[in-house]
Amino acid sequence: MISKDTIEKVFETARVEEVIGDFVQLKRAGSNLKGLSPFVNEKSPSFMVSPVKQIWKDFSSGKGGNAVTFLMEHEHFTYPEAIKYLAVKYNIEIEETVQTDEDVAQANEKESMYLVSEFAQKYFHHTLLETEEGKAIGLSYFKERGFTSETIKKFGLGYSPETWDAFTKEALGKGYKLDYLDKTGLSIVKEDKQFDRFKGRVMFPIQSMSGRVLGFGGRILTNDKKAAKYLNSPESDIYHKSKVLYGIFHAKQSIAKLNNCYLVEGYTDVIQMNQAGIENVVASSGTALTPDQIRLINRLTPNITVLFDGDAAGLRASIRGIDLILEAGMNVKVCTFPDGDDPDSFARKTSYEDLLHYFEENAKDFIQFKASLLMQEAKNDPIKKADLIRDMVISISKIPDRIKREVYIKECSRIMDISEDVLFNTLAQLVKKDLSEANKQYKEEQKAFEVVKNDISQPTAKVDIQYELEHKIIQILLLYGDKEDTFEDTILAQNEDGEMVEVKEQNKYKVYQRIYLSLQEDEVELANPVFKAIYNHLIAYYNENEAFELDKYLMHLPEELAQEVTTVLMNEEREVLHNWEVQQIYVKQKEATISQYVTETIITLRWYLVNNIIDDLKNNVSNEEQSDNSETLEMVMAYLGLTHIFSKSLGRVLSRYN
Repeated sequence: MISKDTIEKVFETARVEEVIGDFVQLKRAGSNLKGLSPFVNEKSPSFMVSPVKQIWKDFSSGKGGNAVTFLMEHEHFTYPEAIKYLAVKYNIEIEETVQTDEDVAQANEKESMYLVSEFAQKYFHHTLLETEEGKAIGLSYFKERGFTSETIKKFGLGYSPETWDAFTKEALGKGYKLDYLDKTGLSIVKEDKQFDRFKGRVMFPIQSMSGRVLGFGGRILTNDKKAAKYLNSPESDIYHKSKVLYGIFHAKQSIAKLNNCYLVEGYTDVIQMNQAGIENVVASSGTALTPDQIRLINRLTPNITVLFDGDAAGLRASIRGIDLILEAGMNVKVCTFPDGDDPDSFARKTSYEDLLHYFEENAKDFIQFKASLLMQEAKNDPIKKADLIRDMVISISKIPDRIKREVYIKECSRIMDISEDVLFNTLAQLVKKDLSEANKQYKEEQKAFEVVKNDISQPTAKVDIQYELEHKIIQILLLYGDKEDTFEDTILAQNEDGEMVEVKEQNKYKVYQRIYLSLQEDEVELANPVFKAIYNHLIAYYNENEAFELDKYLMHLPEELAQEVTTVLMNEEREVLHNWEVQQIYVKQKEATISQYVTETIITLRWYLVNNIIDDLKNNVSNEEQSDNSETLEMVMAYLGLTHIFSKSLGRVLSRYN
């Protein structure tokens, strides 16, 4: 178990904007930062980070929290894993109490698979560097590829011995369960035996964006024609090939900083480019590019430069992935290398400055690249040229931004020497067809979920006023609870004639004290159970602590309440997402009039509750002539008098601060 002191040091040191900045490209938005949601596919940013409050909120998915909860949501870490990750990031020594056998047994299955994978990575790396076989075969291969010792260490490269069960025996001897060796695919388990999947291969660990080992790629070094040259870990609970990009852990910060991602095909392409100084590079690991992989890049940058080798035969198939990138609304450039070269070989013989210059000079916009490539195929064949033009327009139709589509159509018209009108008409037909198909698919999906509807039309849902007012009270307590301000009190005092009259006094209160006293005075409890739980927790926390520090408060907050608290805290930040100032709409800042805001909210809640009581009393009045409703009517009149007082008080509050 991680000690309490370590956890507190982590919370005091970790900065939510730095932690999330490793995974999401954030841009300044007033005092906050915003970016694209890492949880859903979106074009407009709805993800907000508050450096002041040290919290984040994703308005698309509804998720929110602090740095730890982000790691738990995004990386699927357990709480201890998230704490350990942050401790490593900020060089904090982890103090742990002794774990019992019961604690170890409770580790979940995914965590066990991660632990097995991490052990395997260390084993293969040690075998590469410290054994005779590893050095003679594996290390020699990597050195021949030009990889330095620093690069080998950085990427955790390794070697799996030629012996059938060397790794499996070692793992079992260290106490790792065969079940998890099987589930991660590191060992192949048969009824009567078990053996290593990656026997006699150099090993490339595949890491998540946070650096956890998900799986492996293994390259065979012999000329065995029956064996695959490259072998990947099978799909598992922790490794999904279509959702992973090789090198993303080492590239993420550089991608976000340089606002561009180079996309290559293989492991060695990534490593060689990285060693040459180009760190913002990832690979699809030999698989066709997938939407999930594109979304992974899109969280860090909207710009992709696809690097192809000089093999023209493979280009035609490879550029199909470009349409998927365009469909995601991203900007695509393509760069090819001279014949006979690939990213690996070219980076190996080219300096960092020359590499950058080459990319700058040779990276073409996708439309220019695709046109030049396909025109070579079409040559003077008019039918092939017509198919080529249609192929180009199909790619352009995938772009969601209409302005970009029009710009590309004009460029296509110039390159292909064909009228814009023809291209625009073709584009319109394709877009119309796509919309029609999307609409058809939507209707089919709706049928699957269709329910029998009543003939009577449903009334429009009303705003839940009490919910909104209680939500405001919680928001005020969280944002301004420990602030002190001047409030107006009404007291009864004796005048010179000995009469009891109302006197207005100005008194200072902490905001949380004022709210508590006001609700106690009327014996009001919050109706919403979640708000009520948060309210009670907050009042207790304020009474027990001299100062209110949001990050420390979130540490003490029960997990079931944390989600709602983050939503309440970040709700006002949504205004920043819409850039109101740009539209010359200036949002009123509540800090300037805290006491007014508190008083307005409390009086409005009182007014609302009293009106509900009046409505209930009216409903109880009998229409029968013999019934005596006098007492009920008197109560209604008394409550109506109270609403007039509220009205007067509210008007005075508003006028006082305007």
